[in-house]
Amino acid sequence: MNKQERIELALEKHKNRHNCCQCTLAALADLAGVDGNDLYKLGAGFAGGMGNANGVCGALVGAVMSLGGATNGNGTVFTARELSESFRKKCGSIICRELKGLDTGKMLCSCDDCIANAVEAYCEVTGIE
Repeated sequence: MNKQERIELALEKHKNRHNCCQCTLAALADLAGVDGNDLYKLGAGFAGGMGNANGVCGALVGAVMSLGGATNGNGTVFTARELSESFRKKCGSIICRELKGLDTGKMLCSCDDCIANAVEAYCEVTGIE
């Protein structure tokens, strides 16, 4: 599956009312080398910036979770840092509350855009076209 197909899969999941983390996990599960259903269940609690919009965007969390499987835990923290920075540049923040503009009234990035940007950033740092 190429980058665009992964983004489309993630956005389709979002249309079907799955949370941002689950959408990203669904698009990247095969790369993590683990069962997609288990990842999907693990991602359930990361909706809405960990339930209160104060946490890291769930789409980014899903991408970082997938990195752990893809790297077999070796050097994951360095790749996660690179992925997070790529996401921040694309979206303007990594914090759900800031992305949604809950305090400022100015949305930086929609959920669909966060999902697409998380998958795209993952693909960039792992070399997927």
